[in-house]
Amino acid sequence: MSKNITSASQQNDALFVLIKSLTKSEKRQFNLYVGRLGGNIDAKFFSLFKFLEKLKVYDEKVIIGSGIVSKQQLSNLKAHLYKQILISLRLNPAHKNIRIQIREQLDFATVLYQKGLYKQSLKLLDKAKNLALDNEEKNIAYEIVELEKVIETQYITRSLSNRADQLSVQAKELSQQNVIASKLSNLSLQLYSHLLQNGYVKNEKELQFVNTYFEDRLPKYNYQKLGFREKLWLYKAHLWHSFLIQDFLQSYKYASKWVDLFKENQKLIVLHPVFYLKGINYLLEASFFVKKVSTFKEELVLFEEDIELKKIPLNTNTELLIFQYLYANKLHLHFLEGTFSEGEYLVDIINEKINKYKNRLDSHYIVMLYYKIACLYFGMGKNELCITYLQKIIHSKNLGSAEDLQCFARILNLIAHYECGLDYDLERQFLDTYKFLLKMENLQEVQKVFLTSIRDLSDVFPHEIKGEFKKIHIKLKKFENHPYEKRAFLYLDILSWLESKIENKPIALIIKEKINLSGK
Repeated sequence: MSKNITSASQQNDALFVLIKSLTKSEKRQFNLYVGRLGGNIDAKFFSLFKFLEKLKVYDEKVIIGSGIVSKQQLSNLKAHLYKQILISLRLNPAHKNIRIQIREQLDFATVLYQKGLYKQSLKLLDKAKNLALDNEEKNIAYEIVELEKVIETQYITRSLSNRADQLSVQAKELSQQNVIASKLSNLSLQLYSHLLQNGYVKNEKELQFVNTYFEDRLPKYNYQKLGFREKLWLYKAHLWHSFLIQDFLQSYKYASKWVDLFKENQKLIVLHPVFYLKGINYLLEASFFVKKVSTFKEELVLFEEDIELKKIPLNTNTELLIFQYLYANKLHLHFLEGTFSEGEYLVDIINEKINKYKNRLDSHYIVMLYYKIACLYFGMGKNELCITYLQKIIHSKNLGSAEDLQCFARILNLIAHYECGLDYDLERQFLDTYKFLLKMENLQEVQKVFLTSIRDLSDVFPHEIKGEFKKIHIKLKKFENHPYEKRAFLYLDILSWLESKIENKPIALIIKEKINLSGK
């Protein structure tokens, strides 16, 4: 198993991970917060904080051995420290987004209501409600209207005779919008879950199931009455549906709508930076899948401009996502254009950032980046380095959700061994790969055909090898636009590799020639 993946799984203690995620300013804020509490500067929870802050690897034996806390008290002290850090972070101006501000106003209004200061409470609630509506926070807006209704039953304002009717209508409208948003968000989540558990559709039966599932659960709506939030969930649901059925042009369409929605509501980028980043990533991913090279380049440039101009708020969450999305797509650009050698500089940067974020980076993303680096080296003809990165994936554990990635890593590993002329190792690699693929359910036809063909190459005389490559190419070419088999070519451009062998040209040149011919 790779060292990076191991360390990420070993250090998953929630408190330790939280402390390690704190920035210098957040640590300073916590020190000030504890100091303001009075008499707490020498408290056990603060001593534990300072000790964990310096600790490189989480180890309970070392913590108990420090004498700060006994084994029996450790769990409670950790829970108390965790809570105090969260309170401190909530007070930090950097985390004071609109949602927190609205919640704060609602809390203040509730306190005023409980003191019987109804007029003051209603004034604050009206201000908070307008802020919520302006920022598409309709769930909180509905909570506010419900509290306004409660107060109005005890304190009838004389200024508006139709106040009760107004609040009733507003509550009904918000309730209907929240129901639609909830149904759409449920559908989006269910489709995403289905994709993770079952992958893309593999046959007509699965296609029919997914289409029926989607149509039955898509709520009736009037598009003209949908706000930002409802449209966002609608586009998400359509996006996951299109990914599942491998209609990548539709994926591109709805990812574009998703990103445009934010560009039309710029202030909401600040409130929902994660949704904005994910939309950009799906737009780039869909452009990559349908090989819209010029669009991909334009969107990648715009993404980098957004980062440089600080349009996307930086926090520990968005910083991580920017790394994942930006560098994965920088690699994708070199794959699209066949400029593998020009992308080699990215490898050191990516490895450095993986090391920096290893405590918070999911192992799936790490191996995904390793696979892309392996593909980069393969495209450069540096097959030994390609194999090095593939071994990191092949030997990693607990990657059930990355079964496809494991499969293609093993197939690419076979090709790289063949390219290196490591014939003595090829038979063993083939057997390992074959055993692994046998365990996979619904093995694709592309994988079966290719695996059988690569095994047979070892028995072919050198002067016959080009003819064999042509035969394999003919067998696989028919799957290139197959509705359920084309997915294999998204992970590994087997056809371009075969063409490079047939025409005796570097794979990078083959890809460049294809791009020039397509005019994309």
